[in-house]
Amino acid sequence: MHLSANEGIEGVRFAVTGGQGFVGAALCLELLRRGAREVRSLDLRASSSWSQQLLDAGVRTIQGDIRNKDDVGRAFRGVDCVFHLASYGMSGKEMVQTGRSDEVNINGTCNVLDACHEQGVRRLVYVSTYNVVFGGKPIVNGNEALPYFPIEDHVDAYGRSKSVAEQLVLKSNGRPAKSDKSTRLYTCAIRPAAIYGPGEERHLPRILSLAKLGLAFFKIGGPDVKTDWLYIDNLVLALILASMGLLDDIPDRKGTPVAAGQAYFICDGSPCNTFEFIIKPLFQSLGYSVPQVRLDTSVALAISRMFLFISTLFYPWLDSKWMPEPLILPAEVYKVGVTHYFSFLKAREELGYVPMVRPHEGLAATISYWQERKRRELDGPTIFTWLAVTIGMLAVFSAACLPPVGPLKWVLDIHLFVFRSMLVIRLVLVIAIALHFGEAVYAWFLAKKVDPRNATGWFWQTFALGFFSLRYLLKRARG
Repeated sequence: MHLSANEGIEGVRFAVTGGQGFVGAALCLELLRRGAREVRSLDLRASSSWSQQLLDAGVRTIQGDIRNKDDVGRAFRGVDCVFHLASYGMSGKEMVQTGRSDEVNINGTCNVLDACHEQGVRRLVYVSTYNVVFGGKPIVNGNEALPYFPIEDHVDAYGRSKSVAEQLVLKSNGRPAKSDKSTRLYTCAIRPAAIYGPGEERHLPRILSLAKLGLAFFKIGGPDVKTDWLYIDNLVLALILASMGLLDDIPDRKGTPVAAGQAYFICDGSPCNTFEFIIKPLFQSLGYSVPQVRLDTSVALAISRMFLFISTLFYPWLDSKWMPEPLILPAEVYKVGVTHYFSFLKAREELGYVPMVRPHEGLAATISYWQERKRRELDGPTIFTWLAVTIGMLAVFSAACLPPVGPLKWVLDIHLFVFRSMLVIRLVLVIAIALHFGEAVYAWFLAKKVDPRNATGWFWQTFALGFFSLRYLLKRARG
């Protein structure tokens, strides 16, 4: 396909579902940069970390739910092309919420298709997933000829519901508009690899939060396991090329648009081991411990099923903020522990897709982003240090101040064995509190110079942990 860089974009109205997210926001901004007449973002969220950028660029942000037909119809009125990115259940606790995944990914997509039909939308690009064909069995250099993975065999609701939705989208290709039978809706699906880049919200934040807590213990799968990754700029390029591939008014092009009714795998084109390419250099650059112990995929699956069972028990409370994310779930084990990578040859030949950012460039930009983000945040020790110091301080306080009843008698006996008298125990408590308070005050004054936005946080963290917190601030001050 040989078209100008902005064919089908200049002077055109677009709608992007999920436009407040990482990919959606990047796509909205790029469409406007290329000369789109109007870009509308439909998102359940009223705001996100991208909101100000979208507002400044002139994106029309609409708060709405794709599960609500009226919201979708309102957003699509007068639009020529829709990018359907909104989804649910990709990672973490969301993966366990099967009902909502079906509501958003299947019912929501039906609403999108109906709104396109009613509003006379001409082009629909659907963002799908590798998981429509991958379900845990190795795939080497796969292509679009692969059959859909059996619906009943999916280990998560996300893969299953996205597969159903993609098939609905592709089967709707060529559907006439409600008010004008000569206007047809042309559809295609983009199947992206795992997405990364500065600001990515799904994969890396969860991995790095575990690393910060000291809970990233294991590598999963062998060193020869390879998977695909996709840098954000490359995905945005592929989405725009897909929209061009649905144009039906190109001179010298006869018949159905080249991308109509088609699906395309999109990746950076460099299969790699996730732990070696992404996790190891990222952890090292941020000063986190790199996992050394390697878990066999079968063992990791057994552990992930345990977390799935526990999460299922707490199903009614999964939306609660106090409910932690499961450490890992079965679909995530397959994602990093089983080889599966695909060719983007079809996208290159039919859409003209060639990755514009190389993997090492994308990784360098991602690392720089996380290094800067870490410099802006409160740093500190692992959860094990928190537990050790907190339990230790509570134990000394219990021995010094509380009546020795029940288990507290054992606590007192241990302290008397170590410190010999109640007087010494109480002196130890007073000295410990005084030291922590003094270190906290020093941390507050130092943070006012080197990290003023987090000065209060440094005070309280150092008051709780003492030098175990202060040493991180001193390191920041030195460097």
